[in-house]
Amino acid sequence: MEVDERIQHAIERTEVLRHPQQSLATFGSTNVYYYIVTELMESANVVREGRVVAARPKIVTPAYLINLEGFSSQARRFIEMMAEKHPHEMGVFYSYKNEPKEMNVVSEPFKQVVDKINQRIDRQNDPLSAIIRGVEELWDVSLLKFTYELTQSSVSSNVAEMERSGLLRLDNTGVPIDARKHIEELFEKARNDLSFASELAMELRRWSLFYEYQDQFFGLFRKG
Repeated sequence: MEVDERIQHAIERTEVLRHPQQSLATFGSTNVYYYIVTELMESANVVREGRVVAARPKIVTPAYLINLEGFSSQARRFIEMMAEKHPHEMGVFYSYKNEPKEMNVVSEPFKQVVDKINQRIDRQNDPLSAIIRGVEELWDVSLLKFTYELTQSSVSSNVAEMERSGLLRLDNTGVPIDARKHIEELFEKARNDLSFASELAMELRRWSLFYEYQDQFFGLFRKG
């Protein structure tokens, strides 16, 4: 089976058996604890546990995306074309980190395994836990499908909250109000902890704002 066919097979076989009871937070990070159950053979299943940490959603433009790392040359060219046509068209950017915890092979039928996990979540009363039925050889694809669907179910409420808060407006330089707010938050963090300075510098460069803020940035390193 070709790689694309295997991935498609994993996507089709993935099923979310228990959804988180809350959407992704609009103004903060979200930690979703997941259990991915995959079948090895009859009465033998693998249970993987971990956390998907979703950073606070950000308002971005194509001009911002050009300065992000990790895109192929073809993808970057596409973004450049979008930036040329619609430099200030806004979208919502989500970033995630997977934090695997443990993996166990359980010699019990699939339904029994899932029932026990459900009972565990009920006891813990955790509204941000999920159970996913995945495919063993491509379990991370199953996790990505879950993450994608979680984003899709959250984006409308996130955008509505941002709009009510006025964060979707652009300033006179074409930078979203949300981005300015995030930069100010990073400055405040960097004043208390200089380890945030590199993240701040990267964000300023992605928005092509380093020149505008350079005096304030270098002021972080001056002794009082």
